[in-house]
Amino acid sequence: MLIAYDPIYAHPLPEGHRFPMVKYELIPAQLLREGIITENQIIKPAPLEEDIILQTHTLHYWRQLQQQTLSDKEQRRIGLPQSPALTLREITISRGTIDCALHALEHGVALNVAGGTHHAFADRGEGFCLLNDFAIASNYLLSQHLVKKILIIDLDVHQGNGTAALFMGNEQVYTFSMHGDHNYPFHKEVSDWDVPLPDGMNDNDYLKTLQDCLPVLINKVKPDFVFYLSGVDILETDRYGKLKVSAQGCLQRDELVFNTLKKHGIPCAVAMGGGYSTRIKDIVNAHCNTFKAAGEIF
Repeated sequence: MLIAYDPIYAHPLPEGHRFPMVKYELIPAQLLREGIITENQIIKPAPLEEDIILQTHTLHYWRQLQQQTLSDKEQRRIGLPQSPALTLREITISRGTIDCALHALEHGVALNVAGGTHHAFADRGEGFCLLNDFAIASNYLLSQHLVKKILIIDLDVHQGNGTAALFMGNEQVYTFSMHGDHNYPFHKEVSDWDVPLPDGMNDNDYLKTLQDCLPVLINKVKPDFVFYLSGVDILETDRYGKLKVSAQGCLQRDELVFNTLKKHGIPCAVAMGGGYSTRIKDIVNAHCNTFKAAGEIF
């Protein structure tokens, strides 16, 4: 198991935005402390090349990010103030997801400590997402003829609206999003398969829903590669998630996904996605459980 670690997490942000960013330092530290990984399993990705970015995002939007010319309205839509460090971080995350995908093709699984920036569209960012790392990595694998059919399993509590829009009509990438029905984004795009969840859904109902979907997905799509967005904002402790999934239920979700993919011999690259519990340890522990499950199963 390899993990991609983005060391550029500490870019300047207003006080209200710093809290969720701390997890990107704490996750690898906890994984190392608990002996789940070793130092040689961590890579620090290089920034992504422009030609790869432009396979997914428009030249105009990329120039806005480079030249720091996003309008106030565009920055509010993203939810973060623009800065060169933030742009650098996003292209580093996307390179990390590609690196994870390449490693997973050989070894079965790899995880990005960051990533899952599924609200980014071709020409704009939204919801703390500037560039769409799963879309960038998917287009890279396809352009290099490394895979033929990709399945994106998005289990963040928020719909992967940017990902859905980017791959609408693309027969090589199948988008699956299981998300809170009454949660952001309030205007949903159309994934290949959307499963909206009611507020307050508990472990049993959540896991039963996922368990029913996964065999159908594998049999219908027949993917030779999977990108899995393992957001922990499904937790009952999450400030915005509106679901009632326990930490154990979140772990069982990961185990269900990994066991299914392992059974069918499908390699998988994972990104952490969202997590906004009041206590940072709830976020970090849940993310670390994803790494534990991947290591034990693969």
